[in-house]
Amino acid sequence: MRHHLRRLWQREDASITVEFALWFPVFMALLLASVELGVITVRNTLLERSLDLVVRDIRLGTGTAPQHDEIKTQICDNMALAPNCAENLRLEMVRRDLRGWIAVSANADCTDQSEEVSPVRSFTHGFENQLMVLRACLKFEPIFPTTAFGAALAKDANGDVGLIATSAFVQEPQ
Repeated sequence: MRHHLRRLWQREDASITVEFALWFPVFMALLLASVELGVITVRNTLLERSLDLVVRDIRLGTGTAPQHDEIKTQICDNMALAPNCAENLRLEMVRRDLRGWIAVSANADCTDQSEEVSPVRSFTHGFENQLMVLRACLKFEPIFPTTAFGAALAKDANGDVGLIATSAFVQEPQ
């Protein structure tokens, strides 16, 4: 019996299977994390670009004061990879004084599907020559929420991750 066990222990027929079993999960985790990070980066880039395009239109449109729903629709129209953008995008616009600067709060106004729907926290239109800060928060569900990278993302009670884009502009005189 001992002779058979020693011979079995010294065989190298299935040695590659052991290496595969040890390294395959590492490579799969790396692959899934890179796909997740790529999708998040593309969504964040699209959100930033869409917000910049809309803010540019607001700056150039002297004498107009677009409403919350118009701005939200324009941002969602410019984004390609935002499922349910109208429900998952939340805007916040506040006035700031350049001479007595008070920073915008660190807590972005984001949607949370697990809570009751609440009205917009702050969306005020500015007057001529006033600095306005527009912040957009887009919530989405991660593609691979159970991987190491997906589990490390900050999520709300519904399991959604938030992307935040901020832009500032000066309200032009009429």
